[in-house]
Amino acid sequence: MGTSRRRLAALGLAGALAATLTACAGGAAAAPEPRTPEPASTAGLTKADVDAWLDEKLPQALTDGKIAGATVSVVHDGEVLTARGFGDADVDAGTPVDPDRTLFRVGSVSKMATATAVMQLVEDGKVDLDTDVEQYTQLDLGLEHPVTLRHLLTHTPGFEERVAGMIGAPDQAPDLRASLVTDPPEQVYEPGTTPAYSNYGNALAGYVVEAVSGQPFEEYVAEHVLEPAAMASSTFEQPLPAALADQVSQGYRTSDDPASDFEVVGQPPAGALSATATDMARFMLAHLGEGAPLVADATRTLMQEPALDAGALGGLAAGPRMGLGWFDESSPGHRAVGHGGDTNLFHSHLRLWPDDGTGIFLSFNSTGTDYAAYVLRDEVLAGFTDRYFPAEAAASTVDAATRAEHAAAVAGTYESTRGFHSTFLTALAPAQPSRLQVVDGDRLVVPPGVMSLTPVVFEEVEPWVYQEVGGNRRLVAQTDDDGRVEVVGYDSAQSMVPLSATRGAAVPALLGGALVLLAGLVAWPVTALVLRRRARAGRPVDAGAAPTDSTTAGTAPGARPSSARGGLRLSRVLTRVASAAAVLAAAGWAYVIMTIMQVEGDFPTGVIRAVQVLTGIAVLGLAAAVWRLVAESRAGTGRVRLAGVGTLVVAFAAVAWAANELLLTSPDITY
Repeated sequence: MGTSRRRLAALGLAGALAATLTACAGGAAAAPEPRTPEPASTAGLTKADVDAWLDEKLPQALTDGKIAGATVSVVHDGEVLTARGFGDADVDAGTPVDPDRTLFRVGSVSKMATATAVMQLVEDGKVDLDTDVEQYTQLDLGLEHPVTLRHLLTHTPGFEERVAGMIGAPDQAPDLRASLVTDPPEQVYEPGTTPAYSNYGNALAGYVVEAVSGQPFEEYVAEHVLEPAAMASSTFEQPLPAALADQVSQGYRTSDDPASDFEVVGQPPAGALSATATDMARFMLAHLGEGAPLVADATRTLMQEPALDAGALGGLAAGPRMGLGWFDESSPGHRAVGHGGDTNLFHSHLRLWPDDGTGIFLSFNSTGTDYAAYVLRDEVLAGFTDRYFPAEAAASTVDAATRAEHAAAVAGTYESTRGFHSTFLTALAPAQPSRLQVVDGDRLVVPPGVMSLTPVVFEEVEPWVYQEVGGNRRLVAQTDDDGRVEVVGYDSAQSMVPLSATRGAAVPALLGGALVLLAGLVAWPVTALVLRRRARAGRPVDAGAAPTDSTTAGTAPGARPSSARGGLRLSRVLTRVASAAAVLAAAGWAYVIMTIMQVEGDFPTGVIRAVQVLTGIAVLGLAAAVWRLVAESRAGTGRVRLAGVGTLVVAFAAVAWAANELLLTSPDITY
């Protein structure tokens, strides 16, 4: 499941390569306009003021972005300040969104209910935050490093990403235990050290609840979290119970598209909650210490405080840090915690200001055109913060020369720690790098797709700590003793590391090699046709102009032996077959990865294996091309021919190297 600032990855490798090549072209970055904060409210945080602001902000934006509907609730000073519905829950039926009745799929906001359930068991002394969870689960996952509930709730267990089974069809029944023990992700970071958002990790925390309580996870949360909070119209059950089935909003790509099927979340603790806006308001009040208590005050405070220190995180501790389930979403002068969530269709966020007794929840039931829901969600959250909790001005404590030096050190190409490392999906990172650039001499620009759909401008306010210009987001760089950047942290559970030159070259090598081989395939029949026409016209064929196979036969003095001619013909056939395989493999991998990353059910393994066979043939094409180069040289077919075949050798070598680097021929095709 996504998070509110989840990287919005492009899905096509070809398009990603174009972006990579553009970034690598160099040149100074154009400085985007920094965000302009909204003016603070003069009326204060009142129902009338919030309602008027929402009425101004949402209805037209929903129409413009082709978002079918939205739901919002705001709590303040121990009460539900307002709860609103906008647009339609069912476009065809014309059913409006009702904040008291309409259920929205809240995605990863569900993780806050999971964290609450875990902390209830901690309170009861049934589990410990710093004990190996294997003692509770007995899953025998064979992890290289033990992980604890603290690691799981702070997204630092070190797991790579997994997408298989994340979203299933309506007729699929999720099996939490099976989802955890079937092809578990590898640990690629030492637990507790590197923020790398993990749905698998949160699902594992949910399974601890199930294993220790002796109840199915969904039942435990219903009994111990939802019912005590008076969330009568909320559930983790999939499919929805009969009493709630007719209340759930439809989900849409855009409001012009037909409604999509109900999304079954394969690992329920990570994102299966369906809830109304007013139920989420009650949940917010509980975590603000109002209403029905879900955990003791001391536990609630503990959850909202940073859960890892500099001893674990190093320099990243100077930036936003995870609590026990909560993201740090503070702005200068105002402490805030929250969590976002995305399915393919629904896009939600919950944010609390604990010191101010305030919270906001919002959810959209459509992605909209050009990811309009992501943009609008960011605008509403940022605007609400500006309006009611304006940031305090903070002058930089770093001198101009040092700011420029640090910005130059941070600038570079990065890949997300929330990525794939042991499977073919590792191709995504080098295909879609994040290039941080310097603008205005000492500011940094984070590109679209990392923190939002628009560029974000940062300036250094403390050594290696950056604040969004005109906004509330923070970024921090961790360096080694020589001042080289090792990792850049953002969003509490998100970070990125420098992309190595080797990995960065892999996708361009694969696609560049495939394009050269495609050009050779196209040139082959064209050249053959030209030479045949020259021969029929009685014009001499230049030996350096790549004669066709038919022109090399004959019985003239000096003609090659038939065995040599046969070997040359065979090497040509094999290189052409391998060239076609390479081109088809590159296109096949683009299709496979693009489809898988849409997170819609399981992808046929037979298709992946077929593309792997094509890749294997392409890799073997290197040997065929070398053989052909030797054969052409011995046959004396001319410099032009040899140069062409030499180019094919280089292209095959690039494809073979990239296929190995990107694990495209690995027998492990889990994802």
